[in-house]
Amino acid sequence: MRLKFGVWLNPFHKPGQNPTLALRRDLELVEHLDRLGFDEVWVGQHHSGGFELVGSPEVFIAAAAERTKRIRLGAGVISVPYHQPLVLADRLAMLDHLTGGRLMFGAGPGAHVIDARMMGFDYGEQRRRLEEGLEAIIHLLTRDEPLTMETDWFRLREARLQLAPRQDPCFEIAVAAVRSPTGPRMAGRFGAGLLGVAATDRDGGFDFVAKTWALAEAEAARHGQTVERKRWRLIAPMHLARTEAQAIVDVTYGLADLMRFQFAGPFGKPGDPDVEEVLKGADIRALARQANASGHTVYGTPEMACAQVQRLWDQSGGFGTLLISLTDVAEPEAMFRSLELFAREVMPRFDGQLARPMASWRQLYEARHSVSAEFRGAQDKAIAQHRAQGGAP
Repeated sequence: MRLKFGVWLNPFHKPGQNPTLALRRDLELVEHLDRLGFDEVWVGQHHSGGFELVGSPEVFIAAAAERTKRIRLGAGVISVPYHQPLVLADRLAMLDHLTGGRLMFGAGPGAHVIDARMMGFDYGEQRRRLEEGLEAIIHLLTRDEPLTMETDWFRLREARLQLAPRQDPCFEIAVAAVRSPTGPRMAGRFGAGLLGVAATDRDGGFDFVAKTWALAEAEAARHGQTVERKRWRLIAPMHLARTEAQAIVDVTYGLADLMRFQFAGPFGKPGDPDVEEVLKGADIRALARQANASGHTVYGTPEMACAQVQRLWDQSGGFGTLLISLTDVAEPEAMFRSLELFAREVMPRFDGQLARPMASWRQLYEARHSVSAEFRGAQDKAIAQHRAQGGAP
């Protein structure tokens, strides 16, 4: 197993705080991830709900690119049905140049029903429009031949980009997947990567992980494409501290507000109890422990995080990158400490960095008695020779 690591940054900010400061902190967070050696960060697009404040991941990425050196920057995801394909493809090609070839493009149908309502779209048509839009965008990004294409929501006439992407032949493209076959089917059709948005979700997401790759491979075979597991990313919510008890104390800051958003957003289910009834008189620490016990989250220690990574690996049969789903569940200072702990004690277990240092340490420690004796023997020999030659004691 050799994994890469990143962060899935929607970003979440509970309403009531200064949005300017929240967005600035998000940029500082990306700088922190760059310093810690995370491989990538993905930033989403949302237009309603008051929690996810980035309406344009492209603008955010352009700002983050100027503050960072090496971390890859993903638009994850852009709601393709909300964009004219030529204009979106043109923006992405330019952004690939502005980031120095660090751009990644995640495509999705749009998670928020209210976004679609405000734009006058039928939310039931979003997945079809995603596939149509992605077909046009990939053509425009990867081929020189002009494209003529017409659907019920966009028209292209002899369309071509005036600027090719900086990465050859194109930056990485990935499709979001939750619990339906739409994501893996499209990844297979276009030979794209896959973003497992709800990989630990107890209501079908975790079970779906076991079936996901077979769906992608089958669709790829139908279309003469290939898909690679190293371009499959699974997303898991985590917050770490030195002890599980401390991590649970940390998340009492924002867990109730996060639950309110989740019950109101795309992952709520008809028939679920009202969130206010769940929270009424509830012990937030007990709710955090329940989330841990369900396998959905890790509010705990580096060892618990390692176990979750292994659990996802075993369930999936292997993937390429683990993305931490990062929310305002803890105070910013605790969040920054959590990421540092993850980088220091979890990432090296799975990215190949520890094998040689640990082998070298074992070589020394297992031979500690003979090494000490040999070292001391050489010293004693030098001392004896010195004295035999008349040297001072």
